[in-house]
Formats: sequence, structure tokens, C-alpha cells
Amino acid sequence: MIETKIRKVGNSAVMTLTTEMLTMLDAKEGDTLFVVRGDDGSLKIMAQDPSVAEALKAAEIVMDENRDLLQALA
Repeated sequence: MIETKIRKVGNSAVMTLTTEMLTMLDAKEGDTLFVVRGDDGSLKIMAQDPSVAEALKAAEIVMDENRDLLQALA
């Protein structure tokens, strides 16, 4: 677990991401991060858009199920 502080900047609250956190996320300054709330109230920070990841997972399932048809069309 990594601990970080929340501080006030103008009218916003800001959480600083350490170099270690950025490395874990494979992110850098200027990147867009996505925050998703879990059913248990937790927050998950991701460097990839979760809706895109879900769509890719669904596409992979469809491609696996229709592999022979897709190869015939190629």
C-alpha cells in the first residue's frame, strides 16, 4: 500500500501521484486517468478507459467463438 496526502489547490482537492504510483499505472504527466467506484465504495485508478477494455474483451470472445468464419472471410 502506498500512502499519499490530499491538499487544497484553489477550489480543488489534489492527490499527488508519486513516481512509484505513475510507474505502477504505466502513466506519465499529462496522461488521462480513469477512476471507477467499486461496489464496496473503493476507488480504482486506471490508465486505460474501462469501457474500452470491456469492449475489447467482448470482441475477443466473439472472435474466439467465430474463428473459422472470420478466417474464411479473410
